[in-house]
Amino acid sequence: MRKILFLVTEDWYFWSHRLPLARAAQAAGHEVLVATRVQDHGDRIRTQGFRLIPIGLRRSSRNPLCEIKAIYELYQIYSTEKPDLVHQVAIKPILYGSLAARFAGIKAIVNALTGLGYVFIAKGKKAFFLRSLITPFFWFAFSCRNCRGIFQNPEDRQTFIDRKIIIPEKAVLIRGSGVNTDLFSPVPEAEGEPKAILASRMLWDKGVGDLVEASKLLKNRGMPGRVILAGRPDPDNPASIPEEILTGWHEKGEIIWLGHRENIPRLLQQCHVAVLPSSYREGIPKCLLEAASAGLPLVATDVRGCREIVRNGVNGFIVPPKDPERLAQALATLLQNRELRQRMGKASREIAVNEFSEELVVRATLALYEELLGN
Repeated sequence: MRKILFLVTEDWYFWSHRLPLARAAQAAGHEVLVATRVQDHGDRIRTQGFRLIPIGLRRSSRNPLCEIKAIYELYQIYSTEKPDLVHQVAIKPILYGSLAARFAGIKAIVNALTGLGYVFIAKGKKAFFLRSLITPFFWFAFSCRNCRGIFQNPEDRQTFIDRKIIIPEKAVLIRGSGVNTDLFSPVPEAEGEPKAILASRMLWDKGVGDLVEASKLLKNRGMPGRVILAGRPDPDNPASIPEEILTGWHEKGEIIWLGHRENIPRLLQQCHVAVLPSSYREGIPKCLLEAASAGLPLVATDVRGCREIVRNGVNGFIVPPKDPERLAQALATLLQNRELRQRMGKASREIAVNEFSEELVVRATLALYEELLGN
């Protein structure tokens, strides 16, 4: 039995994005360990038969002593557990985990990038300095012989190749974390006032503020339709929207804020359009994958990741980021045209099933594991 360890910063993220892969690895005969910061999902993870290892690594920490302590903690875990393969997800786990893995003698490493954020897209001296500082650490993370990098979209992959952070042979394209097309399935369109939904963490970077402005424009013009936000703030993210602001929008009737919701499949079936006006580089947004699988037309911004799932004029509309007027126009077009919604929703479902299903992602990732473990 081989031992596979997942390193993820948050237990909720492992549960929402890596659970099917971990189940498949377990079903293939591997022992699965999950190293993560335990908050609300610890018991759920344990009930799956995975061994849970709590860690202190925090996404929001910038304290050098805390960061050194986090790296040493990972080194101790890797040295003690001696996993045959580690699967490290997102920037901090990749950078810190790769350093710990190298010193602990881990022989197989998978580094999965879920999208490139501020450091790789922003302009100016500060961004250039941070990019120059962090690039050598990424190069180190991808430099070991028996490691692979997983990229969710071809543009992110090409960025790392062009910057000579990774060689093409080690850069693997696996598009997103997949979607359960049985769980997220279409139903006949709900009756009543049409609704557009953003189901995501409540972050400014996700374009929530722009969506609220677009919702105001729709209301001021007397157009039918409501905008729904489903999700909670993320205090560990500097772009988190304070709860009092979300509550204020809701109380003024500018949008409907539902907060956190567990039954997203059912919620999507009650809505008519899905929207993500993100302003930063996504990997492949899971909220758009789930909505596409549920047969909804999509409205998203012209940024990496969103372009992978939204085909402009086919299964939805692509609009410029930070442009509430264009966002409102796209939403109005869909909210007022049932026939167009149904046609584009059908195209969304076909794209989700044929290109982004959970089975495709799991199969490709397990094949990568076998390649590395064979080496």
